[in-house]
Amino acid sequence: MKMKHILLSVLMVLLCLTPIFAAGAQEVQTTEKVGKTVNVYSIMPEKYATKIFSEFTKDTGISVNFVRLSSGEALARLIAEKGNPQVDALWGGPADTYEAGIPEGVFEQYSPKEADKIPAKFRSTENYWTGIGIIPLCFLSNNEYLKSKGLKVPTSWLDLTDPRYGQSLQMADVRTSGTATERIYSLIQVYGEDEAYEYQKKLHKNIQLYTKGGAGGAMPIATGQASAGVFYIVDALDIQQQGYDLSVSYPKEGVTYGIEGSGIVKGAKNLGAAKVLMDWASSKRLGEVMVANLINYIPTRTDVVVTNPALDMSQVKLLEAQAEWKGDNRARLVERWIDEVIQQ
Repeated sequence: MKMKHILLSVLMVLLCLTPIFAAGAQEVQTTEKVGKTVNVYSIMPEKYATKIFSEFTKDTGISVNFVRLSSGEALARLIAEKGNPQVDALWGGPADTYEAGIPEGVFEQYSPKEADKIPAKFRSTENYWTGIGIIPLCFLSNNEYLKSKGLKVPTSWLDLTDPRYGQSLQMADVRTSGTATERIYSLIQVYGEDEAYEYQKKLHKNIQLYTKGGAGGAMPIATGQASAGVFYIVDALDIQQQGYDLSVSYPKEGVTYGIEGSGIVKGAKNLGAAKVLMDWASSKRLGEVMVANLINYIPTRTDVVVTNPALDMSQVKLLEAQAEWKGDNRARLVERWIDEVIQQ
């Protein structure tokens, strides 16, 4: 009788433990199915991406291997590697880069779990990319240079064509940078296409250097090697936060803004992990990580509280240019810039 009670007790314990073992087994299976690594091309600068991916890994256990490229380089690589993709996802960079890649067949359609919490205009209508941040263009100027030349902080696109800037401006190269193509989109919205290119011919006379990446001219401006330039707000604020004597301003005629994107590469070898990254990117958590680390993208999630007053765009004239239009016209506008501005 006593032995019978003992056996019955053991049986009950085993029955209680079975769901726990089963749950544990399911968790292992899920982890194994998703994978523990995701490979990424990041258009987002390394200093920002490193912090963000570190938090993603803490939250999910998935490590991120990434290579930093400019938007033009990233798109060219994805197209060249289309038959045998070397990465699973593209991270950051303006949405028109993704739109330009859609007809090339380099992106996988996927709707992240919380995509519906992001306004429709900040994500692909066909689920090829999801916006993670908004970045208006702005002017970044060295105050000491302005003072030495008797210049005021620029508040118009026309200000940058003042001869007193004579070959001292640095800004991104349209052939490689999404920041630079955004500059063209802004000018077209302000002046119309033909006048925008006439303006750029005048601006070209004051250019010291076109940099490969969008943020390339920020440090030379900070240290006085250059006077001013046109940047995304995230890069301008990053260098200003380091204590340099700089001014951030906006043209009264207005600026367009980039939508920082994210998307899965067609044929991703770590598809499950790439989907987890996209799900995390669509969550409130990403916005909170950016705010906490002073990564100055304006989150696409409207429920994220932004604490930096410099990201208040209520007094800035923001111009609309649809991501689809940008993607459709990007290559043509770049070629026109090369033909009419660089080779004039």
